[in-house]
Amino acid sequence: MTSAPLPDAGSNWVDRHAPEGLKPWLKLGRFDRPIGIWLLLLPGWQGIALALSQYRKTPDLYDLWLLVGFALGACLMRAAGCAFNDIVDRDIDAKVARTALRPIPSGRISVKQAWAFLIGCSLVSLLILLTLNLVAVLLGVASLALVAAYPFMKRITWWPQAWLGLTFNWGALMGFAAALFGSSVLMTVAGVVETGTTNVAFISPVLLCIPALLLYLGGVFWTLGYDTIYALQDIEDDAVVGVKSSARRLGANVRRGVGLFYLATVLLTVLAGLTASLGPVFYVALLPWAAHLFRQTRDVRPDDPALALRLFRSNRDAGFILLLAIILGSVQLPL
Repeated sequence: MTSAPLPDAGSNWVDRHAPEGLKPWLKLGRFDRPIGIWLLLLPGWQGIALALSQYRKTPDLYDLWLLVGFALGACLMRAAGCAFNDIVDRDIDAKVARTALRPIPSGRISVKQAWAFLIGCSLVSLLILLTLNLVAVLLGVASLALVAAYPFMKRITWWPQAWLGLTFNWGALMGFAAALFGSSVLMTVAGVVETGTTNVAFISPVLLCIPALLLYLGGVFWTLGYDTIYALQDIEDDAVVGVKSSARRLGANVRRGVGLFYLATVLLTVLAGLTASLGPVFYVALLPWAAHLFRQTRDVRPDDPALALRLFRSNRDAGFILLLAIILGSVQLPL
């Protein structure tokens, strides 16, 4: 059986160029739709940039590895998360037009094969995680609880998009910790054994982490906004199969809801910049980012799934604008 393109994947490199035998596996990991990788990766890069702005230092090779390692980890963990989601949701996916052609409900990949794929991606991700410091490793392990619970949220709450926000933006905390506290977990353990000291990360003031927590919370509301827009594509099918979503809960008030979510995002992000003592360029660079979110709010319509998909995908650009603003915020202007 050939691998047909999914309704929301559009024209993509997997359908055009990948060998036929690899297409179901690449689609299981959603490599045909890289927007999810970007939305998972960008909060991690933003957290790294925020930590480096507090250092006010020139990035070194370890920081370069953080950017590369987080990119690889985002690809692998997003693939593992999608596989787990498809395993759990295989019966629901078979009843929804947008997801019925996914590899598991369409029968191109078995559940056992999907589990093997998930485990393989997770093990490679673990190797990457172990190159980070102990705090980042512990945060990475803690994120597994969020990932594991997410597929079940649409069955028990009207706000599964909020849980996705908690999950997808966890990288902001990990990136901040990885960059701020430095050194890998292996180096940390070796230092503790040799000197008998405790890693400085565990005794650092909590105040040091407030900017990252505010950035993370802002990201949660950002995801709640853009995934509500994304959920508009499935609103009719979700009602038929009994799946809950913020788009269904908001109904005709979806534009107002998205606007409030994005307003919270902007306010929390501004507070993150203030507590991190970012320079004035940060706030200037935030203006096009806030305008981008406003445009999404203005344009979204509950009855236009194609527009919803375009607006959702535009959040990659929004994430990059915020990343650039944080980087520019570390620039100290002469008085």
